[in-house]
Amino acid sequence: MSWLDRLAENVDELRRANGLQQNGRSAEALPILDDVLAVATDPMTRAYALVQRFGALINLGRIADLAAAMTTADNAVRELPDPYLRGQMHAFAALGAHLERNLDRGVTHLVQASRALAAVRENDSETAWGWHDLAMAYSYLGFHGHALTAIEQARQVGVAAGIAPEIFAAPGIRLRNAVSLDHQGDTDGCLRVLRDIDVELARYVSIGADQLRPGSRAAYGYSLARRAALGEETSADAAAWLTGGGDSIRTRDLRHLGQVCLTLAGGKPELALSMLDSVPVSAEILGAAEPARLRSICHAAAGDHAAAHAADRYAFRLAAQRIDRLREGYLDGVAARLDAQETQRDAGRYGDETLTDPLTGLPNRRQLERYVATMLARGERAAIGVCDLVGFTEVNARHGRHCGDLVLQRIAGVLSRVMRRGDFVARFAGDEFVVVLPGAGTTQAAEVSRRIAAATNAENWQILVPGTPISLAAGWSEVGANGRTLSAALAAAAANRLPSRPLSEMT
Repeated sequence: MSWLDRLAENVDELRRANGLQQNGRSAEALPILDDVLAVATDPMTRAYALVQRFGALINLGRIADLAAAMTTADNAVRELPDPYLRGQMHAFAALGAHLERNLDRGVTHLVQASRALAAVRENDSETAWGWHDLAMAYSYLGFHGHALTAIEQARQVGVAAGIAPEIFAAPGIRLRNAVSLDHQGDTDGCLRVLRDIDVELARYVSIGADQLRPGSRAAYGYSLARRAALGEETSADAAAWLTGGGDSIRTRDLRHLGQVCLTLAGGKPELALSMLDSVPVSAEILGAAEPARLRSICHAAAGDHAAAHAADRYAFRLAAQRIDRLREGYLDGVAARLDAQETQRDAGRYGDETLTDPLTGLPNRRQLERYVATMLARGERAAIGVCDLVGFTEVNARHGRHCGDLVLQRIAGVLSRVMRRGDFVARFAGDEFVVVLPGAGTTQAAEVSRRIAAATNAENWQILVPGTPISLAAGWSEVGANGRTLSAALAAAAANRLPSRPLSEMT
């Protein structure tokens, strides 16, 4: 059963508006949503309609209306204990904050959206779209790795709900990654990603996939056109893929910049320059550096290498303002801050501030002991994981304690991000962290182990602490089984620690 089937009113109208939005027709969806809100009285129905209306305004680029729409949607969702609605609202809010160029607020909404969607128990088509919209938000704000993880989650949930994988192809995520590489001087890396997008498009066409979303057409078209502007031929017709695509500002800008690229590839750089100057594009679609980078390519093709160099330097300066290293640290910092705020609000769960590690915002050893003692008193059992950082001593020696603190904060953010709802993470001592998975057995622990290892290995430690490899040495045990105490479980887990691989089986 779809999430929408749980609503008490106007289900058919909301499903029709939802379908229009997914097909890039937000201008048609908006009056349907307004009509629903004029008559609906059910709180869940109204909350859903308000969230979708907020999303439609974002798609249409109506920035002046976003603040009021978000406040109304947030107030409606806040009154309901529904994680999907919270996740969807925060994903849209992150996109809205991006359009308003409010990075701090956008990152906060990203963290909240991720946590809410991860708490959804029944995965259906609406949840899949929630992950899709979160992936878009990650991508627009520059978190390309997180965007790819979220869109893969959308595909998995979507397949389980009967949605074809190509619906969540989301070429725009990799397109933004590609142009970001080019803005930072890695044109070869950009071309590699663009070729991969071209290969994917060819595969979808070859199998007769006819469910590509209109919004994907514009992203595929621009990927082809951008590759042509860099001097590579493509088998597909970029101009044909740039047609259609819906009424969003994203599609409009991609279509215009795509025509600029094709004009340049057609040997008319002066005309391409005039096209760039004639129509302003949003800095939020492909980054503020993209028009400058295209201008550089045009100047180079026209033989004006001094102007090309100046435009390239300007594009690089714009790109440097949004480098991923700072964003990754910022994301984990926001996660730790939210944890600290939750700790202060929820005295029943965490107690006073003496139960919190001030560096990471995680519960400390004292709170871990209280938490496990309460759990054992209820006769419950749990999987216990002990994680040590390998290379941490060298980090402090080579880079200083400040960098060591940043590494600890990064690891705390990674662990918090990959945990399931209801799991417990604590900083135990120094560079040692403990995770508790209530009610988990070997299968669940192995899955969490895999996520921890994958997330840790995916971090770019060489940017943060160059020349110092970082990995986790970790092991699993079980508490509450056969009367095993916390101390015994921690000792057993520590004895099983293995570096640089998914955590070991429980003993």
